[in-house]
Amino acid sequence: MVRLRSPSTLSEVEGLSFSFALYALSSTLSENYFKMIKLRVPSQLKQFDRLKTGDIVLLSGIIYTARDQAHKRLVEALKKHKKLPFDLKDQVIYYCGPSKTPKGKIIGSSGPTTASRMDEFTPVLLKAGIRGMIGKGSRSKEVIEAVKKYKAVYFLTYAGCGALLSKYVTKMKPVTYKDLGAEAIYRLEVKDFPLIVGIDSGGNNIYTIRNTQYAIPKNKQKKARF
Repeated sequence: MVRLRSPSTLSEVEGLSFSFALYALSSTLSENYFKMIKLRVPSQLKQFDRLKTGDIVLLSGIIYTARDQAHKRLVEALKKHKKLPFDLKDQVIYYCGPSKTPKGKIIGSSGPTTASRMDEFTPVLLKAGIRGMIGKGSRSKEVIEAVKKYKAVYFLTYAGCGALLSKYVTKMKPVTYKDLGAEAIYRLEVKDFPLIVGIDSGGNNIYTIRNTQYAIPKNKQKKARF
């Protein structure tokens, strides 16, 4: 299994779709150096245990949006032993509050929010059965320990690309907490949603691994051709 060595390189490929950007980047490397991993949830959740920090994943299947206010309500319900609006077991939660859906579109801009805003609630939700989280930015020590304990995965996706990311959503359905507006919980069906493993199930953290581990060796660099 092969890892993405330099995620920041993708930001240099402006105006291209994510998949094409990856293709362009991969064309600069040797055949065995770069590979995308396609996964479907929930049917391939067992594969999460094999993911390693830095892996590129194109995720398809069902995910749920939830930001800090929704997290707060879920945790409060768990602590009071109330019935949850949906089963958390084996779910993937996307830290996202989609903007208003334009006419003729499936969903509005749907980029990630800062994951640390959910840190105080995350260990409780991981204990309740959540297997994956999608956001941006680093996580607290407590969250990293909980990810390792409950064999979950924290994925990163690309900030500032909300309009682009919306193209990977094929269906959207409101689930609960509709009074929160954009911060309500939505059920999304996604196809090849672009992710990078930020924290794997072993607790390895992309933000603390030495940068040199993710640098593309000079002897494997070539000029990209578009």
